[in-house]
Amino acid sequence: MFELIGIPPQAFFGQVMLGLINGAFYAMLSLGLALIFGLLRIINFAHGALYMIGAFVAWLILQYSGIGYWGALIVAPIVVGALGIAIEVLFIRRLYELDHLYSLLFTFGLALVLEGLFREFFGSTAHPYPIPAELTGVQNLGLMFLPIYRGWVVVASIVVCLLTWFLLERTRLGSYLRAATENAPLLQTFGVNVPRMVTLTYGFGVGLAGLAGVLAAPIYQVKPTMGADLMIVVFAVVVIGGMGSIGGAIFTGFLLGVVEGLTKVFYPEASTTVIFVVMALVLLMKPAGLFGKA
Repeated sequence: MFELIGIPPQAFFGQVMLGLINGAFYAMLSLGLALIFGLLRIINFAHGALYMIGAFVAWLILQYSGIGYWGALIVAPIVVGALGIAIEVLFIRRLYELDHLYSLLFTFGLALVLEGLFREFFGSTAHPYPIPAELTGVQNLGLMFLPIYRGWVVVASIVVCLLTWFLLERTRLGSYLRAATENAPLLQTFGVNVPRMVTLTYGFGVGLAGLAGVLAAPIYQVKPTMGADLMIVVFAVVVIGGMGSIGGAIFTGFLLGVVEGLTKVFYPEASTTVIFVVMALVLLMKPAGLFGKA
């Protein structure tokens, strides 16, 4: 088959693996976005900035406290989640009764402010973050050499996404969250503290972005623009999967990562636009997205 298409198998499978790695970050970030939109009906443009902050938290605690990668996987999502809770309580909560455009503009402005602050304090250059010793090296898979850390990122992302899906779709807490999207006042009459649940959900959603930032730090390095570079694509992934669809965000994230990787093999010039072409085609045929509800 590879002789017919004129592409070495190592290059082909290498791009598939690269697509899976990109898809892992698309899936985790779009999962947090879909979760926040599904409950709060907010398009969170600050998500990319919080992803960047997660990477910076990992870098800062390594520089100043010696806490390495494995500790950062726990500390950074908690810090970013706490920051998200503060943002929701102090600012976003005041916008729920207003038109959605106000929350969109606020989160977009917040992203610019956060990115500007980090650029002012840490500069525009990228800061390297070391791969943990346990995950260095490569594994020979026959048709390709797989960097162990990149394989870990794909596996960790799949596990996190599936656990989140199980939490939201197969537990009582998930049923409360889904009920809150349909009729929050009725749910509150049964004794459920809906405002607190909304706040914690926002914190959990942005905590996923912080976790993705830690996973990304050794691959993409840590810089203030790392979130802005990724978020346009992630928003396209969310739209294709269906706004608010958890399963759609996960499936579409990985799928479009692979599609993007294969496009670099067969038609490299279109690799930066293929996701947006897919988005346009999906919206023409199904405006609610592949898994979204009308």
